[in-house]
Amino acid sequence: MSIDDLTEMVIGYAITVHTALGPGLLESIYRDCLVLELVANELLVEVERRVPVIYREVRLRDDLRLDLLIDEKVVVEVKAVDRLHPIHQAQLVTYLKLSGFPAGLLINFNAMSVRAGMRRCDHPEIYAAKKQAKIDAARARARK
Repeated sequence: MSIDDLTEMVIGYAITVHTALGPGLLESIYRDCLVLELVANELLVEVERRVPVIYREVRLRDDLRLDLLIDEKVVVEVKAVDRLHPIHQAQLVTYLKLSGFPAGLLINFNAMSVRAGMRRCDHPEIYAAKKQAKIDAARARARK
């Protein structure tokens, strides 16, 4: 399954949870309900996957904990906040960079709709490659 297909599936299950519960609950409740949906639909889910943090070739005492890791590919950061701030997206990008996983979803269940409170991010290297591919394609079209 492609990363895009997997992220769309996760978004669909997040919408199912949000439709059933609505906004206003604790982040942990949304996370646990989303896990139930994902597992019921035969996706591999890890809760609070630990990722070691290495700084100057020294492993730090504390590990990074990812809210959810889906099929060893997609990091999901669950929020239940008034609104997403740029730091939330930066946090997810940092998680992707440190973990090496290719994509992530930032899902705010305290929004009026999941799509309005959701951001998808690619690993910085994948993002850069996609951006370069778009530039190359535009240059190729301009040459014709």
